[in-house]
Amino acid sequence: MDVVPQTKRLRLSLNMTFAEINDPKGFCKDVSSLGRWGNGDVEVGLATLDELPYVMGLVRQSFERQMGNGEVA
Repeated sequence: MDVVPQTKRLRLSLNMTFAEINDPKGFCKDVSSLGRWGNGDVEVGLATLDELPYVMGLVRQSFERQMGNGEVA
């Protein structure tokens, strides 16, 4: 995961394909064809502390994939 601090949020790049992420709230954006800075094809923003638990669940999915357990949480 890469973290890019911005004025009003943190932009997180998750190192996985967009098709692999389980994001029922639709926070994630497919950036595979945008050429953004960072690893991975999934971008998610974190603007408030209220979003933190949900965003951490997305980060956990990427972490578990990187650890090789073969499952997406």
